[in-house]
Amino acid sequence: MNEVFKLLAEGERLNESQMAEILGLSVEEVEAQLAVLKEKELLLGWIPVLNPEKDDSLAVRAAIEVKITPERDGGFNRLAQRISRFDEVESCYLMSGGYDLLVVVKGSSLHKVASFVSERLSTIEGVLSTATHFMLRAYKEQGYLIEQPAEEKARLDVTP
Repeated sequence: MNEVFKLLAEGERLNESQMAEILGLSVEEVEAQLAVLKEKELLLGWIPVLNPEKDDSLAVRAAIEVKITPERDGGFNRLAQRISRFDEVESCYLMSGGYDLLVVVKGSSLHKVASFVSERLSTIEGVLSTATHFMLRAYKEQGYLIEQPAEEKARLDVTP
């Protein structure tokens, strides 16, 4: 397996020179392995892990459970791909259980997300129902703990 891929899969974002130092390779060798990963579509891009608590834009995120009707010869794929193309959609997953797709949506306000769901997502032929869950606070994001302010970490005072 590609050494650079193993290093990336372990989690931390490193630049090419840091990867080269860790792996004992030249920067050119690391760049070549990255090119192979991109060519094989194993590495689709670099995504920074942002702290939503510090985000001044106050973007609203929601997890939407979507029930859809599978299509003959295509199953869930065509509808899932269509839904994934919307700019508001951050992620889309085929799920097992009580619903078919989990769609993570981002918008500038509760109203914008609600409008997307009611006017664009739920009106697609084949979408049977949606259930929207707004994300109120993040405690962990992509493997990184979101630190709480010091006053929340302190123990409560005990009074008699």
